[in-house]
Amino acid sequence: QVQVAESGGGVVQVGGSLKLSCSLTGRTQYNCEVGWYRQTPGRERELVASMQPDGPTKYADSVKDRFTISQDNWRSLYLEMTSMQTEDAAVYYCAARRCGEPQYTYWGQGTQVTVSS
Repeated sequence: QVQVAESGGGVVQVGGSLKLSCSLTGRTQYNCEVGWYRQTPGRERELVASMQPDGPTKYADSVKDRFTISQDNWRSLYLEMTSMQTEDAAVYYCAARRCGEPQYTYWGQGTQVTVSS
């Protein structure tokens, strides 16, 4: 099992920056991918950014060149968000995919990000 906990959400103005953090504990050595998703009411959860120990780092087109995903020992995951827009407002989730599983397996509770104009 892996426990996932996000922090760092809050209110930011348009054009501002915010950094989200995620703590991954438990059997993290069996994770093959970690990432950030976001969801707004009435919409499906969407992948924002992901990374793998031996694979590519991916970003949604809408956040490329503005958001940066990073990790520390694969037990801490970060999402640095810059030049934020109102469309970036959402609940952000940190997640991990267990090796051999096709979908993300472990999810945090989410952290709210609000962008004010």
